[in-house]
Amino acid sequence: MLYAFGFERIGVVVSDLYFIDPDPLPGQETPERGVRLELRIFERGELTGSIYSARPITIGRPLWRVDLLQDANAAPNTFDRTHHHPDFDGWDPSPRVFVEDLSLDPLSWLTGKLGNVSSLLKDTNISPDEISASDADGLRTAAPEITDTVRRLLERVWSGELGRPTGNTGSGAVTSMRESWL
Repeated sequence: MLYAFGFERIGVVVSDLYFIDPDPLPGQETPERGVRLELRIFERGELTGSIYSARPITIGRPLWRVDLLQDANAAPNTFDRTHHHPDFDGWDPSPRVFVEDLSLDPLSWLTGKLGNVSSLLKDTNISPDEISASDADGLRTAAPEITDTVRRLLERVWSGELGRPTGNTGSGAVTSMRESWL
């Protein structure tokens, strides 16, 4: 499932996720599931037909990522692998950063980050000129709605409806897998 919130030049995308890390950290060798949120560059294309035509929309490169993950076999609301990636090198994220407040109360932490763009910028390598005042206002205003969307997706992951492997894993050991829009 994929949700998108678009503002002027940036937007937020949110998706469920099932992940088998090919190079896991010690103690994190089992599959993970949860919700991924990314702050991304959005681009509005030119109309390609009449004034009534659909507008092309590009969801471009990522700026920041939050993974509300846990061991796929753990009880709901564990968040034992919840982390964020404060910056990206092109399309590749920085290493996982574990923050105690993020693991203890991920939805409050997320609302705080989305609602305080200047703090978010300070904690990342996002250039201030990439986020306009209009984008910051839009993100701040939408933060509760975005967080509610994340909460609803987490509930669907925990129920087993989302955040699960969909392909045939076969009889051999699977060493890497990512089932998600993001």
